[in-house]
Amino acid sequence: MKPTHPHTACLLLPLLLISCSALIHSSSAQSQGDGVSSIITSGVFSQFLSQNTASCPSNGFYTYEGFIAAASAFSGFGTTGSSDDQKRELAAFFANVAHETGSGCYVEEINKATYCDASSVPCAPGQQYFGRGPLQLTYNYNYQAAGQAVGFDGINDPGIVSRDPTVSFKTAVWYWMTQHNPTCHAAITGGQGFGATINAINGGLECGPNANQDQQQSRISLYRSFCSILNVDPGANLSC
Repeated sequence: MKPTHPHTACLLLPLLLISCSALIHSSSAQSQGDGVSSIITSGVFSQFLSQNTASCPSNGFYTYEGFIAAASAFSGFGTTGSSDDQKRELAAFFANVAHETGSGCYVEEINKATYCDASSVPCAPGQQYFGRGPLQLTYNYNYQAAGQAVGFDGINDPGIVSRDPTVSFKTAVWYWMTQHNPTCHAAITGGQGFGATINAINGGLECGPNANQDQQQSRISLYRSFCSILNVDPGANLSC
């Protein structure tokens, strides 16, 4: 049971400050997860990642519990703004995830390569930094940054992203919340629209004058579908 006033409890018991601080953090993370789970139920999750089954290479790798644990680790994810803002963000996140993974069918990139750029970040012998996880984390420098933020050795053990569903989802939410300017989170909650999330994830190939329109339209179609499932208007600026 959570204390009614955790901050007051810490003031009354200074010797337990560290424990209370941990309790407050845990309570905050729980509230974050509860907020997201009120929108993305296990049933909705299964609709969004409809191919996350034993018949796919992923073999059911992407778990609802792993997603909720990852969502709980990042303040503001899926809980920022109005109810419609929150629904649009979560629909946008899963639309991009579904596009990147074949609706949950793939954990690892099909055409694997080393993806090592050792100009600023080292690569470990024998390791490959091809796309893994919900948003297909790629390149050694991204693995290093994600690992430092989430808590794993991205250089020496990039494979954990395709072994641990919670770590895997955390890399995706980490990218969503922190990478690119604006971030996917800032773009979708700030009114820039779904198109800005496409630009943040794969703008070099799918946005601009020489864009891959088929790929962009795939993401938009998924987003519209997921917004419909969540009963929210998709908003404006869907393309990039």
